[in-house]
Amino acid sequence: MTTVRSRLLPYLLLAPSVAFLAALFLVPLIQTITLSFSEDGVPSLANYTRMVSDLNFGLAVRNTFLLVLTVVPIQIVMALAMAMMLQKLPRGRDVVLWIWTIPLGISDLAAGLVWLAILQDRGYLNSALYGLGLIDGPTAWLTYETPVALFFGVLVAEVWRATAIVLVILFAGLQLIPKEYKEAAEVFGARPWTTFVRITLPLLKPSLQTALILRTVLAFEVFAVVYAIGGTNFPVLVGEAYNWQRNYQNTGVAAAYAMLIVAISLGATVVFLWALRTKPEQQA
Repeated sequence: MTTVRSRLLPYLLLAPSVAFLAALFLVPLIQTITLSFSEDGVPSLANYTRMVSDLNFGLAVRNTFLLVLTVVPIQIVMALAMAMMLQKLPRGRDVVLWIWTIPLGISDLAAGLVWLAILQDRGYLNSALYGLGLIDGPTAWLTYETPVALFFGVLVAEVWRATAIVLVILFAGLQLIPKEYKEAAEVFGARPWTTFVRITLPLLKPSLQTALILRTVLAFEVFAVVYAIGGTNFPVLVGEAYNWQRNYQNTGVAAAYAMLIVAISLGATVVFLWALRTKPEQQA
């Protein structure tokens, strides 16, 4: 009897969290799938057809993928460099880490508004450039007529806002690497770059995998920062789902956009799990 109870105990402990996740994720997911594949209660692909034929669909897909393919690599490289710098600090790590993670305490929308105040026509950037004599008057950076400047504005805001979460994950991963490996490499005369490539990166692979998956999924869901800075001048997938639900009152097409985002996020997750799998998983 005791053996049976000990076997059931882990499942009993997990049951409340599983039920909680099912109520907050599984049920809404099923409802969203049903909405996306039906019209007036009848099974149909009309919502997906309408989504693909939407004028902003191509732009939203392009902008979203462009952001993900630009933001995520920059954040991974920056966070890895920052984590290595923290690792080398003899003291004061906690203070520096606290300063670097301040953006994590700011909501997405608030971060977007901060950068809007910097980049708008009469913002701090134009004031500084005008004071230096580099421009003659207010310059519009965030309009549909300046797509490149608008993209870089969103890019900078997103990098500033979310690099800290990658930093925390990678820095925690560095703390788990045994010092004996690096000490052995130093004894055998390995150079710092060789130690980093041959020892640090392979042992950091699980943390890199986690950071890549989390950051990529969240990057595909970017909305508040984009909406605050560019509004409808820079369409993204989540923004189009929001527009179809709020402005057009069309839940079906909004659900189709949501399912597209879910499918892309799951696909990216599978790719990262496969590409960054560890050796025991490869042997299995």
